[in-house]
Amino acid sequence: MKFRAKIIDVGCLNHFTRVVNTVSKLTKACVLRLTCDHLYFVLSGKVATGGVSMWCELSQVNFFDEFQLEGVSADANEIFLEVAPENLSRALKTAQNAKSVKIKLTKKNCPCLTLAAELPSLSSVSRVVTHDIPVDVIPRRLWHDFREPQMPDFDVSIYLPPLKTMKSVVDRMKNLSNYLVIEANLNGEMNLKIETDLVSVTTHFKELGNPPWGDDGSPSASASHRDTELMAQTRVDIRKLQQFLTGQQVNPSRAMCNIVHKRILHLIFLHEDVSLQYFIPAVM
Repeated sequence: MKFRAKIIDVGCLNHFTRVVNTVSKLTKACVLRLTCDHLYFVLSGKVATGGVSMWCELSQVNFFDEFQLEGVSADANEIFLEVAPENLSRALKTAQNAKSVKIKLTKKNCPCLTLAAELPSLSSVSRVVTHDIPVDVIPRRLWHDFREPQMPDFDVSIYLPPLKTMKSVVDRMKNLSNYLVIEANLNGEMNLKIETDLVSVTTHFKELGNPPWGDDGSPSASASHRDTELMAQTRVDIRKLQQFLTGQQVNPSRAMCNIVHKRILHLIFLHEDVSLQYFIPAVM
């Protein structure tokens, strides 16, 4: 098993750092899946037991100037590592003005991702800052737990309002309730609601638009015969939604959500070479 990669372009480095920062705000530990073409940050929480799930996919060619990988075998040319993204985020912070950053899978006292940043220097002697980030190698028999989650057969898919606006609304609602109902229809309308014994608050959004889905642009089976005015809703832990909105630094060009009525809120952020999916289970 071998992995080494190098980033030279400062724009690519900053972009990669923002993605890692986003992941680090969402989870203390996740799986980093490495293939020849992509990197994936995966959190495989069991939605059935109330855990969130995350799938963040990056195309390596858009970030790395060099990228070499030898997986566990010829027929399984991949590597799965359990990593604390906060450690990777801290290491990248020291490399913001680096001339280059090398990332390599190494064996110290334990398996590590070693990040070496070559920093600018006034002398002819280069300055290199090295971080050894401990990782656990995931055995092949467990890989199936970290495959891409299937798109749920949603009832409604809708584009999100401006994220700063949505975050501001959620932040204020969090002071009043632990739970939030998000509902939407196929007419581009979305409501964010909280209801307690003392207060009921609803924020309305209109004309958001509904994404086309499927190869032919068709929606899911549940949505295809649905009354466009009929609302689908999911009640979620408001802290989990706030955590997602607060932590994101991807600045997506498109942001949308799929609602499986009373079951799952599926958030999707897309930005050029990055896609981020986040699944929040419903609470009753």
